[in-house]
Amino acid sequence: MSDGAEPLAARLSGIFKSYGAVPANRGASLDVAAGEIHALVGENGAGKSTLMRMLAGLFPPDAGRIEVNGRDVTGWSTADAIRAGVSMVHQHFMLIPTLTVAENVILGREPMRGWSLDMAKALIEVRTVAEESGFRVNVHERVRDLSVGEAQRVEILKALFRGARILILDEPTAVLSPPEVQELWRVLRSLRESGGTIVLITHKLDEVMAVSDHVTVMRHGETVATMLTTETTPAAIARAMVGRDVDLVMVSSARRAPPLPSRPSRAVPGGAAPLARSPLPAAEGASRRRPTATASLTPLLVQSLTVKGPRRERRVTDVSLSIAPGEILGIAGVEGNGQTELVEAIAGLRAVASGRIALGDRDITTLDVRRRAALGLAHIPEDRQRRGLVLDYSVADNLILGRQASFAHRPAGRLDRRRILANARDCLARFDIRPADPALPARALSGGNQQKVIIAREMGGDFSVLLASQPTRGVDVGAVEFIHAQLRAARDAGKAILLVSAELAEILALADRVAVMYRGRIVGLMPRDEASVETIGPLMTGAQDAAAVPA
Repeated sequence: MSDGAEPLAARLSGIFKSYGAVPANRGASLDVAAGEIHALVGENGAGKSTLMRMLAGLFPPDAGRIEVNGRDVTGWSTADAIRAGVSMVHQHFMLIPTLTVAENVILGREPMRGWSLDMAKALIEVRTVAEESGFRVNVHERVRDLSVGEAQRVEILKALFRGARILILDEPTAVLSPPEVQELWRVLRSLRESGGTIVLITHKLDEVMAVSDHVTVMRHGETVATMLTTETTPAAIARAMVGRDVDLVMVSSARRAPPLPSRPSRAVPGGAAPLARSPLPAAEGASRRRPTATASLTPLLVQSLTVKGPRRERRVTDVSLSIAPGEILGIAGVEGNGQTELVEAIAGLRAVASGRIALGDRDITTLDVRRRAALGLAHIPEDRQRRGLVLDYSVADNLILGRQASFAHRPAGRLDRRRILANARDCLARFDIRPADPALPARALSGGNQQKVIIAREMGGDFSVLLASQPTRGVDVGAVEFIHAQLRAARDAGKAILLVSAELAEILALADRVAVMYRGRIVGLMPRDEASVETIGPLMTGAQDAAAVPA
């Protein structure tokens, strides 16, 4: 390090790491100065998270050297890293579902009174960190009852509670609303000003430009560039990530994202059309006949839907909506306002307290997941690991989940492994899933490639309605471009799509109509040309009176 340069908080040099025959890092390097926010970017599977997990002590490198504050710590443990002030907030949460928020945050640093846990002091300390960080959480809530966004906040709080001086954040804003993102930036800048160091793993180039001091780009396990953020551009970063020019319209800020050309919508004006007064035909035995997109004016129809949470509290209240063939209806809102429960009720993963759901001309309110799928309902869940994959199954087997009968020999019913393998190879190629090895367990893939497996399965078959919940969460700019193209193509083919996203840019770029959810209700519904950050933002936060907005 030359004279006058900032001292290094962390240095990783010549890092190699493989999982069996699959290389994750190939001589990767990273220098992070003390007191800076350093962005680490790259495509899914580029080796970013693997590199940072070694810095956090989760496992040792196969070769190379790791230094923290000038000290060789190669191969140290997680406990060593935490004691040294190095903490990592993972993209997939490391929380204990049965414990409360406060219990998870203090785990490993429990305040004691003699030989007993001082829970009163713990609650005060956790609330203090939460308030200082700008996060709204119920410290008494059990983690298993939280939304994905709320659980992410708990992970960040846990790291801050431990007094992290080198804080590694893996896609921290994937589940945060714009106001929450700004609060997080405030926390990170405050930590930086006090001498803390942050490594930010992200795919969002506007975040890189807004908050980082330096950006390092990885590709195929190697470090390909390190740049001063003020001296580069999003286009240059994307080009270094992907190795080609990328259309950044879909990953720009919501304020700049223009609407896509949309097909004329045949949606019922004002949202949901009334269900017929007479009972809809029962769906018994309907799994043999899959409706097409032209079978009904409203492939998906929801009326007066109410869904309750684990303690019988209302999470969705009197929601009505409809989607026409060839239409994308976007649901905007701060995480935890009923979007998860709404999608899971439509998908059949949650019981409906009251109201009705129709798919085409079929009442599916009481049908199970399998029957809904057989009628043409596809679902990209927001939590890919809990709802979308069996992590210990192979990629090939995950690609047929829910469709096993279609890949079975008749009449014996045994799975046709040859067809399953052929299907997997086709999906791996069409959806650019990496590594392209159908025998790998799903847990061996990066988060973004796990997401591609789900999208390949759900969009690769025959469906009339797609529930797409956070479809681009945690994926790189090239994959976002690809997934958006798939959603547009499905819409143009006459499919009805319900899109739920925490990214306003995504909603504004893809949706034909935009609905806003707040506290379990739809408080606004508007065509895309009337939707903007200025009109949606106040509705998302409750700042505008919902009664004054037509829904």
